[in-house]
Amino acid sequence: MTAALLGGLALALASAGALNWGYFAQHQAAVRLPKLSLRRPIHSLVVLFVDRRWLAGFLVGIGGWVLYVAALKLAPLSLVQATSAGGIGLLALLAWRATGTRPQTGELAGVGAALVGLVLLGASLAGQHGAGRQAAVGSVVLWLVVSAAAAGTLALVGHRTAAALGAAAGLLYAAGDVATKAAVGGGARFAFVPALLACHGLAFVALQLGFQRGTALATAGVATLLTNALPIVAGTALFHEGLPDGALGALRVLAFVAVVAGAAGLARAEPAAVPDNALGQPA
Repeated sequence: MTAALLGGLALALASAGALNWGYFAQHQAAVRLPKLSLRRPIHSLVVLFVDRRWLAGFLVGIGGWVLYVAALKLAPLSLVQATSAGGIGLLALLAWRATGTRPQTGELAGVGAALVGLVLLGASLAGQHGAGRQAAVGSVVLWLVVSAAAAGTLALVGHRTAAALGAAAGLLYAAGDVATKAAVGGGARFAFVPALLACHGLAFVALQLGFQRGTALATAGVATLLTNALPIVAGTALFHEGLPDGALGALRVLAFVAVVAGAAGLARAEPAAVPDNALGQPA
């Protein structure tokens, strides 16, 4: 295991912490703000950016994304995403502390599964060989188009529910991460930068709307699940990031399954939604 790989995974952990704290801070602020509307996009953006707590969460999240990009320069996409999945545990702890409620059995199981997955991932790193190679441009474009279509369908059909908007955000963030991995390859692949910015921008919109329709885990939890799970698949399918041989390869697969199962358990354990009268009225 190289120093570069260790550095990349350390950056991924730091990124996960920053991103999930940012999600939590944005959610805490968004539920107290006037209702956001796509019909008044400029007004909605002003409402968000003049709120200091929301802005702090947004800026910390931007810092987390910068750390994520740096991690991708040093480590394979699938490993960075699996490591980042542990961030949902931080999101859960922040949510439990904010509400003052006792964690549900499903939530505790989800955090436990994610942590077990990270331990297994660490054990499997002894067999890491290389960081894959760049994906074919056509394959990345196809991935982005399908992701955008699926996210658009979810947003249109389930625009009133936190889980659907969280899922749409997760699909778009995942697509943006795939485009980011392609773009950090340099050269002509810098052409993916507009696509990754568009994906992250649309995901931002879906997530903020979701924050006003449900709790942090019901929105950011679902988004985190897809944001972590889909790029793990892309790492193998598009970027040719192979598995270690023998038992270490099986351990790596178990690690991926555990972190994704943990994220899914946390998302399913958070069904509550914020009442309409708690969202405020347009100014």
